[in-house]
Amino acid sequence: MKVRNTTQRIVMAALFASLACVATMIIKIPSPLKGYINLGDCVVLLAGWMLSPLYGFLAAGIGSALADLFSGYVVYAPATFIIKGVMALTALYGFKLLHKRLGDLPSKIISGTAAEIIMISGYFVFEGFMYGFGPSVVNIPANGVQGIAGLVLGIVLIKIFNKARFDQ
Repeated sequence: MKVRNTTQRIVMAALFASLACVATMIIKIPSPLKGYINLGDCVVLLAGWMLSPLYGFLAAGIGSALADLFSGYVVYAPATFIIKGVMALTALYGFKLLHKRLGDLPSKIISGTAAEIIMISGYFVFEGFMYGFGPSVVNIPANGVQGIAGLVLGIVLIKIFNKARFDQ
């Protein structure tokens, strides 16, 4: 399905924002510094790979930040908005940069990995300012697990969506 007009783009972005929010909230495993591990990263990567830069950024950022707000992690919401939006942009531009040279799957793996490194680094810096950089190190493994799960699930889902021709 080719998304051609602004209304369709907004609807797709709203759908991805909703999916990111639900995927983030449905499974929450507490991490050591008041955060939580979730499956929302797979939708963040999908938004980056499937939507335009602006809509991907907004869908990933708004959906993930809303999950923080709804879950009582209000202090994380602004950082989450930026981190998840930048993750979507990293997935998109990394894929575009590598796709012609490496092909589809390797480009998605590398761009998704780069996006997850952004997530791990972003939360480390954010939590470093909140709790101190020493204590923030404790969340790196948890965020890494979240990143790996999001990347694997995102790649599986993008393959399904591509076969069903859900692209823009």
